[in-house]
Formats: sequence, C-alpha cells, structure tokens
Amino acid sequence: MNEQHSAVIPDVQNLVDSRQLAINKVGIKSIRHPVKVRDKSGGVQHTVAMFSMYVGLPHNFKGTHMSRFIEILNGDEREISVESFEPMLREMVRRLEAETGHIEMTFPYFINKSAPVSGVQSLMDYEVTFTGEIQEGGEYAFNMKVVVPVTSLCPCSKKISAYGAHNQRSHVTVTAQPNAHLWLEELVELVEGQASCELYGLLKRPDEKYVTERAYDNPKFVEDMVRDVAGLLNAEPRIDWFQVESENFESIHNHSAYALIERDKRL
Repeated sequence: MNEQHSAVIPDVQNLVDSRQLAINKVGIKSIRHPVKVRDKSGGVQHTVAMFSMYVGLPHNFKGTHMSRFIEILNGDEREISVESFEPMLREMVRRLEAETGHIEMTFPYFINKSAPVSGVQSLMDYEVTFTGEIQEGGEYAFNMKVVVPVTSLCPCSKKISAYGAHNQRSHVTVTAQPNAHLWLEELVELVEGQASCELYGLLKRPDEKYVTERAYDNPKFVEDMVRDVAGLLNAEPRIDWFQVESENFESIHNHSAYALIERDKRL
C-alpha cells in the first residue's frame, strides 16, 4: 500500500490546548437548511430555516468538529416542532462530546387568514425563532419567538384632530418559555386581538373599509399594546416566562416608538 495513503490523518481539533481558556460557544452560524414544521391544522409546512449551532468547549480542547454540526442537519429529513427540538439539541451535545449546547433557528411561518368581510383567503407570513439550550448539569431550556405585524392608531392624534388620525404598522414581538405545548397560531392570535387592527395579505374594498374603521375605533399607544398583550400572556398557564416588545414605525416621524415588558412568572 502507498505510504502516503496508509498514513493516519491527524485530528488537530483533538489536540490539547494549554491556554486555560474555555470557550462558551463555538460552532456554525447562519446556515440555511430546509425543514418541515407542523402547524395547528395538522399539516406540515416546508420552509427554509437559518440555523446557528454552538457547543461549549472545555479549556483543554483545541477545537470542535465543525463538520458534525452539518451532519446533524443533514442526517435525516427533519420535522421540527417544539417537542422535537430537545432531542435534536441533545443529539448535537452527544455527537460533539460537549456539556452545553445552543441551537437557534429562524424561519418564515405562514398562516392562512380570511378577510373580515369578503372572507377571501390569503397567506400571512410571520418570522419565528426557536431557541434551545442544554445548560450545565444537562438542564434543557426552550424559547419560542414570533414577530407579529399589526396596525396601531395613535389615540392622541385621534383626540386632537378635527378628522382622521395617523396610524402605522407595528411589530409586536413575543418571546415565551412554554411549560406545555403551545401553538404558534395561538401566540399570533393573542397578539392580533390586542392591536388596533390585524393585517391581512389580501383585502377587497369592503375589507379595507372595515380595517380602516376598526383601527380608528380601537386606538392604541405603544404602551397600551405591550400592556394588553402582557396581561394575556401573564394569564396563560402554559407560559413560565415571557417578553413582549412593540415597535411602532411612526408615519409622522422618522423614528420608532418602542416599549417592552418582561416577566418571569416563576418568581
């Protein structure tokens, strides 16, 4: 056999490092990969997620095996859900021989909505992020985040104007740590119900009249938005911790209005 082919290929990552500095997170960032996501209707959405995958590296190891992160993503055709996230994370920690691990995936999620008057159907997309961690001692933590675009109408503008009121599109971002199964659709509906008006992908003229008047009859400051959403999240027993943010992209200013509420219900 050729001596060059018979030689053992060195594994540099497994060499000992002498700098006595552990690394909190090392891995791959911003890799796109197709996934399947279960939805509330019982179907499966085929989408593309942006993954970041890290493990903790002890001070005595020189490096981690970057290729194994890719192998985990490519190992099978994954169907991602809140329930499947923990097994994927524990597989990563085991394969990388690590004590701690972190996976974050962001993907577009689509919900079929019916217009309020005509009933015409269209898809609305929402940006969703699942984040899971295996902490020291093996404890698992999971957060789900969804960005919900809505309409907000300014109460002050309505009060002081002879006619009309300025409104804008707002992004309400809810990050929640559930203790039981919680559908993304449930979080979206919770947020949209507290807005001046929800958004739709397609509207006919009677629908446009409805959403315009609905927003005018339901004015909300950015402070109102986060308080109203937080009140419902606080009453939801399946959520242990939450953070709700609202950013109003002002139509009469070149800046946004912003508010945030965070609460750990276990304290």
